[in-house]
Amino acid sequence: MPIATVNPATGETVETFEAMDDDEIERRLELAEATFRTYRTTPIAERARLMNRAADLLDAEREDVARVMTTEMGKPLKQARAEAAKCAKAMRWYAEHAEELLADEVPAASDVKDSGASRVRVRYRPLGPVLAVMPWNFPLWQVIRFAAPALLAGNVGLLKHASNVPQTALYLEDLFHRAGFPEGCFQTLLIGSGAVDEILRDERIKAATLTGSEPAGRAVAATSGEMVKKTVLELGGSDPFIVMPSADLDRAAEVAVTARVQNNGQSCIAAKRFIVHTDVYDTFVEKFVAGMKALTMGDPMDEETDVGPLASQSGRTDVEELVDDAKRSGATVLAGGERPEGPGWYYPPTVLADVDRDMRIHREEAFGPVATLYRAADLDEAVLIANDTPFGLSSNVWTRDEAETDRFVRDLEAGGVYFNGMTASHPAFPFGGVKRSGYGRELAGQGMHEFCNITTVWHGA
Repeated sequence: MPIATVNPATGETVETFEAMDDDEIERRLELAEATFRTYRTTPIAERARLMNRAADLLDAEREDVARVMTTEMGKPLKQARAEAAKCAKAMRWYAEHAEELLADEVPAASDVKDSGASRVRVRYRPLGPVLAVMPWNFPLWQVIRFAAPALLAGNVGLLKHASNVPQTALYLEDLFHRAGFPEGCFQTLLIGSGAVDEILRDERIKAATLTGSEPAGRAVAATSGEMVKKTVLELGGSDPFIVMPSADLDRAAEVAVTARVQNNGQSCIAAKRFIVHTDVYDTFVEKFVAGMKALTMGDPMDEETDVGPLASQSGRTDVEELVDDAKRSGATVLAGGERPEGPGWYYPPTVLADVDRDMRIHREEAFGPVATLYRAADLDEAVLIANDTPFGLSSNVWTRDEAETDRFVRDLEAGGVYFNGMTASHPAFPFGGVKRSGYGRELAGQGMHEFCNITTVWHGA
């Protein structure tokens, strides 16, 4: 895949970029290693000052970077602005909390005494250069939620971004440089996916993080396992959105629309499978379908647009094939379901009913604004349907019954359970999944500690 900005609203190639050659990659690896040796000793307060400065710059440049993101991957401009604002917020959150998150921990006095020590502490030390392989769907946020905690912990970062968001990738390197971080603290590698394996095998790379597809995650995990390097993987999702009889159906249906079509439906944590108790199924579906049909699809630069184009022609083809397979297999189309004519890679908000487990769309992630509906007889069946997927990223449950709440928390196979609201990442809460959605956690203290050498410091009596 060429490294290029291609406007998905028109299909027009805006700008192409040359991939870095072996000499340039080597230069950047050498710089990362050299920078780490000195940056690792930088006081946390100074790292935090630099991160706050980067956040200030991002806030000041929000409109410009939002337009770059929209041009490169098609998200509505108002959502791109919100993404930039969220990134600045997370940077400031980590700058504020870094000292406490990285502070030495002291075990219980009784355990220290029992070990024969006079004192014991647990210290969080940086690992070194970390390779980040990031996707195009949230081209700023996915990177910042790795970079902010990693840099504040004393690591340095090397970014291999998706090939269709090169301008966003270059902006990120420039942002940290202008904020005052030492040269080499954060570098963008303009390379194709084929170059990742060799870089990951380099001894100077100490760990890796990837957000993306399951095949990409498998490849990075396999090489990292062979090289015995730490990895964090956040892969696909097919999150359930469960509606029980006690739910506020008006609110649930309203949020369900946003939860499905946010980012043009191209989000790992978007609700994709809507599992509705039979007692409220008809009422919910009527409200939900009406909401999906009311959305405005069009130019993502238009402030009135709710749903823009998919990011690539191949991505639209993938979604279209899943929907067509479901239709051939007996699914009922309640909204959308047909590719529109004209330029750009648009696909309409779509709702499919009568979906069964033999359809591809039941087993695979639909990375576009396509919702599937399921009728559940009771809580047990709702849980069975929800867990009948290879993924386990997050989940959404609408109920006001406390007993049901306890059951869902106990039984849903997911990295998060969000009640009476939609899944949304926040810097204070750990984020990640189970099963084929990956392993490890991003955000919060857990995300910062993933790329730390957790060191026991023991002193004899």
